[in-house]
Amino acid sequence: MSTLPTPAIALPEIADMAADDRHAALTYLNDAWVEAVREGLDEDCLVQAALFTALRSLVATYGETASAEYMARVAERVAAGDYTIAGLTH
Repeated sequence: MSTLPTPAIALPEIADMAADDRHAALTYLNDAWVEAVREGLDEDCLVQAALFTALRSLVATYGETASAEYMARVAERVAAGDYTIAGLTH
């Protein structure tokens, strides 16, 4: 006999869970960013610190070669405008 409740609880798809985790991470980082700017930190310093921290973690997790290949794809996406906010081109 099944012990599942009727109707069975629908578990979220793995992709949905990953998207939720990415959204939560982005929210945490955005909140910290806003607070740092509010406290007077220069955004250029924040950018450099965030990139350094992210790249250090990326290399520690995946190694230099895989990280460099990933960053090459990121560079292509930046050049293609994937990270540009509408109306804020340079």
